[in-house]
Amino acid sequence: MNPLTTLTEETRLSLANLADAATDLAVPSVRLGVTGLARSGKTVFLTALVHNLVHGGRLPVFSAAAGHRMTGARLQPQPDDAVPRFDYEAHVRALVSERVWPESTRQVAELRLTIDYESASYFYRKLGPGRLHVDLIDYPGEWLLDLPLLNKDYATFSAEALKRARAANRIDIASPFLEVVGRMSPDTEENEPAAQELSAAFKSYLAGCRADTHALSMLPPGRFLMPGDLDGSPALTFAPLDFPADAGAARTGTLRSMMERRYEAYKTHVVRPFFRNHFARLDRQIVLVDVLNALNAGPDAVADLEVALSEVLGAFRPGKRSWLSSILTRRIDRILFAATKADHLHSSDHDRLEAILKRLVARAEEKARFKGAKVDVLAMAAVRATREATVKHRGEALPAILGTPLPGERLNGDTYDGKTEIAMFPGDLPQDPESLFDKDESLHEGLRPSLQTAQADLQFLRFRPPELDTTAEGLTLSLPHIRLDRALEFLIGDRLA
Repeated sequence: MNPLTTLTEETRLSLANLADAATDLAVPSVRLGVTGLARSGKTVFLTALVHNLVHGGRLPVFSAAAGHRMTGARLQPQPDDAVPRFDYEAHVRALVSERVWPESTRQVAELRLTIDYESASYFYRKLGPGRLHVDLIDYPGEWLLDLPLLNKDYATFSAEALKRARAANRIDIASPFLEVVGRMSPDTEENEPAAQELSAAFKSYLAGCRADTHALSMLPPGRFLMPGDLDGSPALTFAPLDFPADAGAARTGTLRSMMERRYEAYKTHVVRPFFRNHFARLDRQIVLVDVLNALNAGPDAVADLEVALSEVLGAFRPGKRSWLSSILTRRIDRILFAATKADHLHSSDHDRLEAILKRLVARAEEKARFKGAKVDVLAMAAVRATREATVKHRGEALPAILGTPLPGERLNGDTYDGKTEIAMFPGDLPQDPESLFDKDESLHEGLRPSLQTAQADLQFLRFRPPELDTTAEGLTLSLPHIRLDRALEFLIGDRLA
C-alpha cells in the first residue's frame, strides 16, 4: 500500500479507476500529468503539444506522425466537469499573435485531445481506424511538494521548515520570519492576530526564496504561494513554530495547538483531495525542470533543486502497466524528465544539459525503474525562441544563439526593449555534470570555488516567442520546437502502435 494512502483511500481510488476503465471500453484513454516547479514551462509545453498535433507540425521522431498513420487530432470536451479547462486558445493567441509567454499554471486544469490513427499492426489495421483520448492534466509542481506532508505531523514539519530557514543560503531571506517566530511562544494563548502575523511572515519568506535571484525550490506548503480561492482561509493561515522535539502534546487553547489544528486541516482539505482526485489517477507523467534558472541563480539553487526533485518524485506511484493494475491500482508506468529552455543554449551543449538533469534525478529514476516504470531524460524546448549561428570574437569562432530578449532583460549593462534581436554566446555548461555536485566541507555543502567561477561565466536571457512564418496560402505554421516529438514518442507513442 502506498504510504500516502489509507485502506479506505485505496478503496476509493480503486472504485474511481473502475469507473475510468468502464468509459475506456469504447475509446481508450491515457491520462498524462504535466508538472514542474515555478516557471518551468508547463503552460507552454501543453500549448505547443496540442498546437503541433492539431496543425500537423514537424514531428519526425513521433512515429505515428512521421509514418503518416496519425490521420487527425482535435480537442473535445474533457471528462471531468468539476475541473477547469486548460485555456488553450488564449495561450495560443499569446504565443502566436502577441508573442508573449502565457500566464503560469496556478491551478489544476484539464484538456482532452482525441487522436485518430491507423495501427502499425496489420491485424489491428484490418479492424478499422483507431482512436485515443489523451487527457492532459496540468498542475503546479509546488503542489507535489505537499504530498510528503501527509506522512508528517506538525512537529516534524516545523522542525524541517525551521532547519531550512536557518541554513546558510536562506538565513538572510528568512530573518524577518525567524524574528517573528522567536518572539512567539508556542504555549501562549491562541489568537488570530498572532496566527496571521506568523503566516504572513512565513509566506513572505517563501516568496523571497522563489525570486529569480535565489530560485530556491524546496518551498512547502505549495498552496501558500498560489492560494487561489483558499486565500485567507484558516487552513492556509499557519506557520512552523519553534519548540523542542520532546515537548510532548500541545496543550489545548495554545498557539501551538491552533497551528497544529490548521496544519492538519490543510492536509485534509487541500493536500489529500488533490492526491485522490488528480494525482493518483495518472497513467503517464512529464516533469519539466528549469535547470538553467537554477544555474543562473548559483550553487545553492542547484542543490535545493536536487532536494526538491527528490521530494517530488518520492510522491509518485510508479509501476509496470498491466490490464489488472490499470483497473484496481493505477500506476504511472512512464515518467519523462525534461530540461526545458534548451533553445537558450547552443545545440552542442544539449547533451550536457541532459546529463545534468539525469544527475539531478538519479535517485528517483533508479527507484521508478526498480518498480517497473520506464524513465527517460531529455533536453527540450516546447517552443523554440532562438536560432543558432556562429559569431567571431577576437578571431575565434563561437557558437551563438539569435533571439529577441524580453523587455527589461539585461546583459553586460545593456537593457533590451523587446524588439531588438541579438546574438549571444551563453557560455558552456560543465562537461562533467558530477562537478556540479562535488561538495567542499568548508563551503557548507556549496559547490567548489572553481565551479562557482565557471557558473559566473554562464549567461541565460529570457527571449520572446518566435515570429511564425506563413505559407504561400497565408496559413500560419506550427510552433517550432526542440525534441517535442521525442517527448511525444516516449509518452504516447506506444499507445498509437
